[in-house]
Amino acid sequence: MRKPLLYKSFFNAFRGVLMMLKSERNFQIETAAFFINLFLIFYLKLTTTDAVMVIIISSAVLAAEIFNTAIERICDMIQPEFDRRIGFIKDISAGAVLLLAVASVIIGILIYWKYI
Repeated sequence: MRKPLLYKSFFNAFRGVLMMLKSERNFQIETAAFFINLFLIFYLKLTTTDAVMVIIISSAVLAAEIFNTAIERICDMIQPEFDRRIGFIKDISAGAVLLLAVASVIIGILIYWKYI
């Protein structure tokens, strides 16, 4: 199979992010939190190290949400009817996002505490 042109690969990736923004409520909330963090980085004049940590953890939450959605969609394609095994897979995938989101809040508190 021939690889797509580089610009088409980027286009497809951006389209995937836009599809997430249009269809996934949690991703919309997490994206809003990401932009709030970007604003706070500049408003509170965070150090480069603190800013990088905030951006990394915020981006990780967004990426985890994308992976979680992909896993859920694949599960729905494989087994459209209720199946407790599929439910387990979906629950642990969502649990991974939850753990990362909780960690991001803790990291945010630890970082922003010294600026407020």
